Amino acid sequence: MQVIIQDIRDICSRFQAGLPLTELQMSWLSRALEDFLAHRYRTIEEALGLRFARGGIPWWREEANRKRDAAILALAQGFMAGLSAAAQAREIHRLSIRYAASAWRHDRERPAMPSHYAGTTAEYLYRAFTAGAPMPVGERTLRHILGH
Repeated sequence: MQVIIQDIRDICSRFQAGLPLTELQMSWLSRALEDFLAHRYRTIEEALGLRFARGGIPWWREEANRKRDAAILALAQGFMAGLSAAAQAREIHRLSIRYAASAWRHDRERPAMPSHYAGTTAEYLYRAFTAGAPMPVGERTLRHILGH
């Protein structure tokens, strides 16, 4: 499904830049739209191939979770490599709660990450919080993320 999402993003970028689509992109997109308009699929997401299991999470939430989890893993690997997964989870939870109560209140309104965050724990917290997935998360969820 990530390939499909990347293809859609590429098509969107081409539209925004005023560039023509490739033959393959035009064929795929026109077929998907035609299938949707012909009621072969109930939703445009299904026509585009963005399906998720019944009761599963939507593709956009899965993508947001993946981005958040990558930021959390990078934070743990870059700043807490010598700690156990449980200790990393405790520390990330503590940092996340503190960030949520202080800097995030202002950062959520910013169009981009403050440059002075680069290379600090705040960079990874900012990335995790802006991923679109729930943050902060509990220690149990953090242990699960860090265990994979």
